[in-house]
Amino acid sequence: MKNNRWSMYMYWGITAFLVILASVGVIFGMIHLKDVLGAMSGLIRILTPIIYGAILAYLLSNVYNSVNSKTASWLEKKLSNRKTARNLGKAAGTLVALALLIALAAGLLYLILPELIYSIQNVITSAPENINNFSIWLNEILEGDHEYREEILAVYNTLVEMGESFINSTLIPNLDIIIKNAYISVKAIGVGLYNLLIGLIVMIYLLNFKDTLIPQIKKLIFAFLPDKFAKSFVSELKYINQVFGGFIIGKIVDSIIIGVLCFILTNLFKLPYALLVSVIVGVTNVIPFFGPFIGAIPSTILIMLVSPKGGLIFVALIIVLQQFDGNILGPKILGEKTGIPSFWVLFSILLFGGVFGFVGMIIAVPTWAVILHLLKNFSEERLKEKGLPYESKDYKDV
Repeated sequence: MKNNRWSMYMYWGITAFLVILASVGVIFGMIHLKDVLGAMSGLIRILTPIIYGAILAYLLSNVYNSVNSKTASWLEKKLSNRKTARNLGKAAGTLVALALLIALAAGLLYLILPELIYSIQNVITSAPENINNFSIWLNEILEGDHEYREEILAVYNTLVEMGESFINSTLIPNLDIIIKNAYISVKAIGVGLYNLLIGLIVMIYLLNFKDTLIPQIKKLIFAFLPDKFAKSFVSELKYINQVFGGFIIGKIVDSIIIGVLCFILTNLFKLPYALLVSVIVGVTNVIPFFGPFIGAIPSTILIMLVSPKGGLIFVALIIVLQQFDGNILGPKILGEKTGIPSFWVLFSILLFGGVFGFVGMIIAVPTWAVILHLLKNFSEERLKEKGLPYESKDYKDV
C-alpha cells in the first residue's frame, strides 16, 4: 500500500515537472522567437540532404518494394540460402529505383533543357519585335472601333512604356547587383546539387533500412505512449501515409500526362514555345485548383506576343485540358484520396500557400485532409464518451 502511494506521488511529481518544463520551454521560445526560428532554419539546412533522401525514398518505395519482393521470391526458388536471396532482392530493388530516378532526370535534362534554354533565349531576343507585331495587330483589330480604340491603345502604350522604363531605369543600372545575385544563385545550385548527391546516398540507405527502422519507431511509440493511444497513433500514421502517398504520387502522374497532352496539342496546332509552355503547364498542374491558372497566364502571354491568334487557341486548349483533367483523368488517377469538399481545398491552398509558398500549395490538400480526419475522430470520441450522437445531421436543428 505504501509502495503504491509512493509510486502515485512519483507519477504526479514527474508529470508536474514535465508540465512546468514544457511551459518554461514555450515561454522561452516565445521570448526568443527570432533565435529559435534561426536555430530551426540552421537545423533544416544541415538536415537538407536527409530530407531530400527521405522524400526520394518515399516516392520510390513502391518501385523498390515491388522489385525486391518479386526478385527475392524468384531467387528463393533457385537458391538454397534464403538470406542471400533476400539480400539480392534488396540490391535489385535499390538498383532499379536508382536507375529509374537517374533515367528520368537524365531524360528530362537531355530532352527538355536545351529546348528550354533556346525558347528562353528566343523570348528575350525577339521580345521587341514581338511587342511591335502585337501592337500592329492590335491596331488592325481596333481600326474600325473608334469608341474604344484610343482607350485600349493608351493602356497598351502605357504598359509598353512601363516595361521600357523598367529596363532603362532599373534593370540596366543594377546589372552589378543582378550579376551578384546570379552568382549567389549559381552557388545555391551547386549546394543544391551537393545536397541532392548526398540525398541519393541517404535514399539508398533508407530504402534498405526502412524494414528495420519502421518497427523500431513503432516500438518507441508503444514504449512511451499508453497502449490505447499508441495503437490509435500508429493507425493514424498509416492513414497519413495512404493519403499523402496516394495524392502526391497520383498528382505527379496526372501532371506528367497533362504536360505531355499539352505538348502534343500545341505541336498539333503549331503554337510557338510548345515545349516551354507544356513544361510550365505540367509543373504548375501539381498545385490543385490554382495550378492551371498559374501556368496558363504566363504561357498565354508568351504565345500571344508571337501569335495573338495562337494565344486564343492556347486558352481554348487549356480549358479543354483542365476539363478533361478535372472530370476524367484526375478522378481516375486520384480517386477519393482526400475526400474533402471544394471549399476546404481552396481554404487549405490559400492558407498553406501563404505560409509555406509553392511547397505549401502542393501539400495543402493532403495535409488539410489529415487535419480534418484527426479532428473528426477526436470529436466523435469525445461525443461518444459523453453519450451524445456523433453524426453531424443530428445537430442540424440544435
